[in-house]
Amino acid sequence: MTDRRILSWTPAAVVFDCDGTLMDTEIHWQDARVRVLDEYGSTPAPTFAERAKGLHYTECGRLMATEAGRPELAAEMTGKLLAHFVDLVTGAPVTMPGACELVADAATFAPLAVASNCPREVVESCLGTAGLRSHFAHIVVPDDEIRPKPQPDVYLTAARLCGADPAETLAVEDSHVGILAAQRAGLRVLGVGPRPGESTLELVDLWVRSLAEPEVRDWAGARIPAQASG
Repeated sequence: MTDRRILSWTPAAVVFDCDGTLMDTEIHWQDARVRVLDEYGSTPAPTFAERAKGLHYTECGRLMATEAGRPELAAEMTGKLLAHFVDLVTGAPVTMPGACELVADAATFAPLAVASNCPREVVESCLGTAGLRSHFAHIVVPDDEIRPKPQPDVYLTAARLCGADPAETLAVEDSHVGILAAQRAGLRVLGVGPRPGESTLELVDLWVRSLAEPEVRDWAGARIPAQASG
């Protein structure tokens, strides 16, 4: 259910997804997946891109191996996927519309973190190239103890590191997998991107097409402390 009352609320912390939310990297993931599948003589089904969106890259590697009919090559295909993606994204990093402005504004009134399914070095590189890294106190990615989205671990950890109760923390997300993780962690959710299906809309507090939407800009701008805006 979409509840516009979120626009009158000030979160204790804000946690951003990276891929597709802060950085326009989904096209790079798509290209990397196609490259790998092509190397194994496989053409992805029309529904493949949507099924793969937001998955941890190791899960995506397993999905690709299954799609290619070669499940035993999951680890090999995962390695190639990551290598292709890193090559593509470091060559052409692009921020999503409104992302830089929202991050800069939000950093004046709340601690910020990134919760991503990407490897840490990829997130660090993207944020650094975009000039956003200094705004984030914490970057949380899956490891041996933190499970990837759609499990809630990255969001629970990010809220804790920011010193905020999950219920008082805002997640900014673009994928169903990430939104499900944030919702399971008890965060309120701002969804962004092309309007999704109802099953995704039911999980968010508000959906906007872009972080550059006037209502998002006005919401953040109204919360900037006077000394920061002067």
